[in-house]
Amino acid sequence: MRAVRTISLALALVLAAPLAACSAEHGADAWAASVCTALAPWRSEINTLTTRTQQQMTMRTTPGQAKENLARLFDGARAASETARAGVERAGVPDVDGGKAIAAAFVGSLTGMRDAYGTAHDGIESLATTPTSTFYTEVDKVVTRLNTEYEKSGLDTSKLDSVELKEAFESLPECQ
Repeated sequence: MRAVRTISLALALVLAAPLAACSAEHGADAWAASVCTALAPWRSEINTLTTRTQQQMTMRTTPGQAKENLARLFDGARAASETARAGVERAGVPDVDGGKAIAAAFVGSLTGMRDAYGTAHDGIESLATTPTSTFYTEVDKVVTRLNTEYEKSGLDTSKLDSVELKEAFESLPECQ
């Protein structure tokens, strides 16, 4: 159960992370809409993976089953994060002051999230499932590292230097 709580915390961080991105000389509204549209499937996939894994982890499972479930979760989250990153990158650069830096920050944030999930996947895959207590201790270490790497990747859209983008992210239905 300790591993499930730790994993739940890591996944909550993912879902709470503010998100947005860039567009090739698009106005703030168009760029924000493109970014939010690219991120919607990612959020949905992360939610689905999280729910499925939590359900599986609350059942009585062997360390081998837990390892398989966690590896599948982190691999799915890595793939979903890469898809979102590519979509945000395709949005281009917003036509606002500092647009290139803002676009790069969003792409960089998703790159960091993708890489954090990849590292977690590889960490879980490398674990021995016996003895059981050691396995779960090592799972906690992998998830703690995921949390740390994820926090470093976070992007706070409330600190955007662009008033136009702040307003777009707050007002567009795609971003809600």
